[in-house]
Amino acid sequence: MKKGHNESHRIANIGWLRAAVLGANDGIISTASLIMGVAAAHASHQNLLLTGVAGLAAGSMSMATGEYVSVSSQSDTEKAALAEEQAELDKDFDAEHRELAGIYMSRGLDRPLAGQVATRLMEHDALGAHARDELGISEITTARPLQAAFASATSFAAGAALPLAVTAFSPSAHVLPVVSGSALAALFGLGALAAKTGGAPVLPGAMRITFWSALAMAVTVAVGSIFGVSG
Repeated sequence: MKKGHNESHRIANIGWLRAAVLGANDGIISTASLIMGVAAAHASHQNLLLTGVAGLAAGSMSMATGEYVSVSSQSDTEKAALAEEQAELDKDFDAEHRELAGIYMSRGLDRPLAGQVATRLMEHDALGAHARDELGISEITTARPLQAAFASATSFAAGAALPLAVTAFSPSAHVLPVVSGSALAALFGLGALAAKTGGAPVLPGAMRITFWSALAMAVTVAVGSIFGVSG
């Protein structure tokens, strides 16, 4: 007896992957930049740690809130579109059948076969067929606000913990080079991991994150140096 065809595609990871990578990336960049900016202003070691902790807490909650609101808006839009599509199916089923058949014809099927495919799919799940092939909504792409918010918050906290831990164990005089070096190394690895998980080329993804992160840190250090005070 043949086993069912069961493939696992990397695109299925796109929802949680995007939120997790964005959270960890922001956690490392923003916390490291904050610490480095304050260090460039000649703050005390205690103030550097306080800055890092505050950045971790505030950033985690901000990421969770922003991601939840953003993805909830997407979810609301999807639900409204599905409700509208269901109303159209209830109002004129035949017109919706012709519309779905037309979509399949535009993808290369001839008219009789397109009609048969539309008939069979609509008999099985009319709304699901239109959601997938007309609206582009599927199980893979469906918005999940709580999942996205949790992934963003936890990944931000994990990312922010790195520069915070490095700062805790580094002498004040060496905070700038040690935090910047460790943060950029971690960001390079994060970019490579994200690219590999998503099936994209590894080096371009890693270099992209590293370059823009280095720029963000440099700007923050410049600002801290300009407004430097005695700690």
